[in-house]
Amino acid sequence: MLPVRTVLFDLDGTLIDSIRHILDSFHHTFALFGLPARSDDDWLRGVGTPLSVQFDGWTSGEVTVDAMIAAYRMYNLAHHDERVRAYPDAALAVRTLRAQGIRVGIVTSKNRNGTRRGLVVAGLEGEVDGMICADDVENPKPHREPVDRAVALLGADPRSTLFVGDSIHDMQAGRAAEVRIGAALWGPFGRADLAPSEPDHWLESPMDVVKLVLG
Repeated sequence: MLPVRTVLFDLDGTLIDSIRHILDSFHHTFALFGLPARSDDDWLRGVGTPLSVQFDGWTSGEVTVDAMIAAYRMYNLAHHDERVRAYPDAALAVRTLRAQGIRVGIVTSKNRNGTRRGLVVAGLEGEVDGMICADDVENPKPHREPVDRAVALLGADPRSTLFVGDSIHDMQAGRAAEVRIGAALWGPFGRADLAPSEPDHWLESPMDVVKLVLG
């Protein structure tokens, strides 16, 4: 097995603690359009997939997916900086990896503007080597395309690439792209949620990524 030379991170639930804010943004959007409330668990199952996928099937009349996405983003961005923060040691882990010559990329289902906002709040602006966002792909996670594109963007070898994410969608995308996959257990999902994907590595904290990669 080749040593890891490239680490790809999911964003929400992996580098930034934003899941509560994401769920509240979904609840706000449904209430705004008078749609039936859904539980946190219902929304959580789709976290890691694009908004267009999450809202698909809930449209009627003048309620379009585009209108729902716009309402979600307006609320989410208005409250983003006060409610989102980096997970402990997430920024340190990224900086430590890059200081040792490891390439670091972001693979997220967030759009590019939201991704930049998240990186700024996390203190990671300018600290990653590239990112693949929802705007960049035709087939979002759990499809392999986002991971494949990140590998190509960074000039990486899949065999020496590790993708770290918190959701089953991350694990499935990484497995399909034939990179090593690490399950981030500091996010909203536990071992029981992620075990079906059989991750190569179980990671309890961001610094576990550093220990795994640098030894």
